[in-house]
Amino acid sequence: MRLKSVSVVKIKTGMPTTEQLQSLYRVSYQLTYTMLQPIHLICIDNRTKNLYILAGYEEELEFQIKPNGEVI
Repeated sequence: MRLKSVSVVKIKTGMPTTEQLQSLYRVSYQLTYTMLQPIHLICIDNRTKNLYILAGYEEELEFQIKPNGEVI
């Protein structure tokens, strides 16, 4: 029995900027230590280059961090 070849698709993802990482640390600390809220997802939107955070017990908290570190 021969196996069919499978093509692998690479998804190019960007790395967060230093400013985004600093803001992510502050937001993560406030969410988990001060507000006692879980963080479900952290990812980069490849279109806008914003860092996206989904948090809260019912996933009701959403944050975006721009490449310059501004939290929106």
